[in-house]
Amino acid sequence: MGQINDVRSCKTRIKFMTKQIISLSENAAKRIKEIMSSAENNSIGVRVGVKSGGCAGMSYVMEYAKEINPNDELIEDRGVKLYIDPAATMYLLGTEMDYKKEEFSSTFIFKNPNETERCGCGES
Repeated sequence: MGQINDVRSCKTRIKFMTKQIISLSENAAKRIKEIMSSAENNSIGVRVGVKSGGCAGMSYVMEYAKEINPNDELIEDRGVKLYIDPAATMYLLGTEMDYKKEEFSSTFIFKNPNETERCGCGES
């Protein structure tokens, strides 16, 4: 019989597990800090998730986190606390959140290496 390897101890898994689910650009962190400074006192951070919808099938959702849900993944990056909805984890792996401000608009941008489609509406 062949050798049985324990995949839980392989280097690939360790490397995968140390990669952060989502990271923030300096602009995104700065904007979230600005938003949180005017938020209600009971807000503890920002919850990030995905929902069905949008032109590409999924859209990103951000809201104030008022409590820690039992299965939330806490990401602390650049002084900002992000609570990742567990249902969104597989869709957000390796994503960088950026913030872009133009003359007539501003928006958070999700640079997601897992995307297979993207439309121009800015919602998905």
